[in-house]
Amino acid sequence: MNASLPDVPEVRVVGLPLLTSGFDLVERLDLAMHLKVHGPLEPIAGEHLAALAEQISLRGRGGAGFPFAKKLRAVAESAIRRGVRPVVVVNGSEDEPACRKDTVLINRAPHLVLDGALLAAEALGARTLVVGVTRDSTEASMQSALAERGLGNRRGSNLRARVQRNPVRMVTGESSALVRSADGGPPLPPGRKVHTSDSGVGGAPTLLSNAETFAQLAVAARIGADRYRRTGLRDEPGTVLLTLSGAVARPMVLEVPTGVPLRYVLQLAGAPPLPQGVLTGGYHGKWLDAVTAHDAVVSRAALEGCGGALGAGAILPIGPGTCPLGEALHVANWLAAESAGQCGPCYLGLPAAARGLADVLDGGGPTALEALREVTRAVKRRGACKHPDGSAAFIESSIAAFTDDLAAHVLGDGCGRPVEGVLPLQDDSPQGEAPSGRRLAVDWTLCQGHGLCADIVPELIQLGPDGFPSVAEAAVPRYSEARAQRAVRRCPALALRIEEDPGAAPPPPTSLPMLPRGRGRRALGSGRQ
Repeated sequence: MNASLPDVPEVRVVGLPLLTSGFDLVERLDLAMHLKVHGPLEPIAGEHLAALAEQISLRGRGGAGFPFAKKLRAVAESAIRRGVRPVVVVNGSEDEPACRKDTVLINRAPHLVLDGALLAAEALGARTLVVGVTRDSTEASMQSALAERGLGNRRGSNLRARVQRNPVRMVTGESSALVRSADGGPPLPPGRKVHTSDSGVGGAPTLLSNAETFAQLAVAARIGADRYRRTGLRDEPGTVLLTLSGAVARPMVLEVPTGVPLRYVLQLAGAPPLPQGVLTGGYHGKWLDAVTAHDAVVSRAALEGCGGALGAGAILPIGPGTCPLGEALHVANWLAAESAGQCGPCYLGLPAAARGLADVLDGGGPTALEALREVTRAVKRRGACKHPDGSAAFIESSIAAFTDDLAAHVLGDGCGRPVEGVLPLQDDSPQGEAPSGRRLAVDWTLCQGHGLCADIVPELIQLGPDGFPSVAEAAVPRYSEARAQRAVRRCPALALRIEEDPGAAPPPPTSLPMLPRGRGRRALGSGRQ
């Protein structure tokens, strides 16, 4: 019930593959195989790269859909105005349970993602590249890819490249949270609106986009704008990566040209012939009813035009045998638990909205429904990041899409259907948050309540009403080891220590499918002479 998706589900393609070229040959394209499949890539000057992005109408594929060319030019202009080197950041976090497209790309085609990022870095004159990940598999694959190119975080290098590991949480994929963690802070949104193109990593202008966006840029740079535009719609050319889950026979990541009918995509994944509804755009997205979904096509504009959302490419149908509002309640509770705890609309508003939806399903009547609507209205546009807005929009869409079921719950005894738990959620102990076998302990005889530890590792230590840590010890997952050690070093009262946890089992080794190393042509930024 509400089982999580694997890191790398089945991958299929409609038409000719672009991003997934070579997936039928090997499980992972190392540098030699990547060059055999995609060929070499030459650097492109900054304005020419921006023009290419404009010609193919490239927008961010992480959900917001911001024009890439506009972002590229903004970073370049800010860097020139301030006289500083910009930074390039690849967001491969993808912490939503219903999304796996970026995870698939980094696991199976990491060099395609790096190609796009290195193109941008070369065009901007950047000397720092950061790749944000949250999973064991993506960290291992990207570290190997950097090593295959001879790239690393060494002083004196023409390009310093590193992988930034963060926990698997919904809010860590937010751009400001990734920038904050790359600077050594907690992987949480800072609560202030700052454009990364003006001030990002280290305060420098930062070009930040998700893994698929950089991969699309690399494909277009190789084949050219004219050939790229032959695939898909005129106003949204190319392909998109979709993650199909929910009530489907085969959860999968699917590469499709824009303009493909949504019903065909659902059929490929084995969805019910007449789904009760289809959630588009993931858990910050919107529901489509069965009739609308039948007539919809896959594109950002088309889905928005019929009341849906492309978002990060998650598509989740549900069948006729489950309670749709009960399914939505499971997701609403999960979204509330994913709060960063930094603002009232998120920390208080989302749990209140989830309780309000539960009251509606428990027979609270019109009063409970009106209270739910008031809560969701109060949450929107007041949060420190986009998580409250997206979560409130999901709940509003749920009660708007299933009017018959809503009426049955509000005016009667309910719809009478069980909740099957078909929408995937994160496991209690998701991959990527494996324990390190160590724990962070507080020595109460020394602690003076300075609170620095809560600033450095907020995921492990929170302060109570008295200003002192609310826990005596906390297990340290692997992603927090470096910050936990920093908290120990910086404690003014020397009240923190890291101990071995005798009750923790050692984490299993991470296996990475690799091909034998071969001699291939040089890739852009390969670091080889």
